[in-house]
Amino acid sequence: MNRAVSVYKALLQITGYCFFMLLFSATSALSQSRGKVEVIKDARIDTFAARRLELNKTGGAEMASVSGYRVQIFTGPSRKDAYSVQAKFQTEFPDIRTYIIYSEPNFKVRAGDFRTRLEAEKMEDELKKWFTGMFIIPEKINPPKLDSTDE
Repeated sequence: MNRAVSVYKALLQITGYCFFMLLFSATSALSQSRGKVEVIKDARIDTFAARRLELNKTGGAEMASVSGYRVQIFTGPSRKDAYSVQAKFQTEFPDIRTYIIYSEPNFKVRAGDFRTRLEAEKMEDELKKWFTGMFIIPEKINPPKLDSTDE
């Protein structure tokens, strides 16, 4: 019987020692000093945030989208080809905005912000000598900025 009690006491001591070590290691892990975090981000994020804040203050009236038309000048699976078509268009028509849209599995390049279909058709006729397979897409457009100068 003495032997059973001594085995029990030995197990109790070992269990208590293990519990103490576990408790000690957990508290020492939690009490370690905190490290330093360095945030690396693109500077354009700050620019975007500032622009967004400015638009919220003014109500965003100049960026409101309206229904209109764009001329789709390219459709294909290659991103490289889409960007080259966009660059080609921008060299010929630098004052007209272009948009690249990815709709799986194709990239689409669309040009212009036309309020009427007639304006889009005129642009499509101009582009026939540079691009083939174009068509007019009705979608939300960014209206041109209005001049606030009185002449």
